[in-house]
Amino acid sequence: MSPSPSKPPALHPRNRYQGRYDFPLLVRKCPPLKVFIRQGKGGQTTIDFTDPAALRCLNGALLTHWYGINGWQLPEDALCPPIPGRADLIHHLADLLASSHDGVIPKGASLRGLDVGTGANLIYPLIGNAEYGWQFVGSDIDADALRNGEQIIAANPALQPQIELRRQADPACIFTGIIGADEQFDFTLCNPPFYASAAEARQANERKWQGLGKQPAGRNFGGRTNELYCSDGEAGFLRRMAEQSKTYASQVFWFTTLVASVGSLKALPEQLRALGATDVRIIDMGQGSKRSRLLAWTFLDKKQRRAWRRARWPDTRI
Repeated sequence: MSPSPSKPPALHPRNRYQGRYDFPLLVRKCPPLKVFIRQGKGGQTTIDFTDPAALRCLNGALLTHWYGINGWQLPEDALCPPIPGRADLIHHLADLLASSHDGVIPKGASLRGLDVGTGANLIYPLIGNAEYGWQFVGSDIDADALRNGEQIIAANPALQPQIELRRQADPACIFTGIIGADEQFDFTLCNPPFYASAAEARQANERKWQGLGKQPAGRNFGGRTNELYCSDGEAGFLRRMAEQSKTYASQVFWFTTLVASVGSLKALPEQLRALGATDVRIIDMGQGSKRSRLLAWTFLDKKQRRAWRRARWPDTRI
């Protein structure tokens, strides 16, 4: 049963980011964070969450503290993701996999995921590998973003056999050119572009700053063109993803994507079933008043799922 609209879903129970950040601890783990520390209301230690530099530094500290990731860096114009929300998606994805594995989360390097549009931050592969030991392929159309990702991997040698990055040469394609003819992925995930144009993204940014009671001074989470918008917006991108996923119906167990706007979901379940999806799920996620959804679908029938599990998840029970 979906949560009541009057009670937005809380962070996933396994999410490490329950409650307030322990800033004194994070400063000890990442001393550069100290310059961004300030006193908030009630004398509580905090940072300015509208300051992009402070957010990048906080993310680096969180990744070092919780996951042992060193040297995480991000170009100033790149999307700076809120890590608690990204971690939530990974945990909900783990539950989705467990639902196909007798309630047990399949862990380890035999599980392989594809992160579509991984960006310069690599946040999903980093968290997914640290939490569950999964291997990843990260794809993106932005060569500069992938170069930054390679630098993060190079700073953490243990990640080199765990995360592979691939350039998508054709922006119109989502899976073609990335998934090889004989490759299999246990899951795909994606954080799609939300807006349909630069103007729409700019207007949304201005409204956000007005809501904060400040003059526009840039995006507090950043974002390059391809990260923020595409010509057909989130709904169009998701329709294309659904259509193109059919080609790889037997090569992927679960296709998944984050969906920010409930309006983008209106026709998708029906479209997926018409394409032959045997199971379509919408998983609610939330952080306080902010809500999002994880859309998941598979084309495999029950017999094919059992065969996949026997072949690819033989030694994953913990």
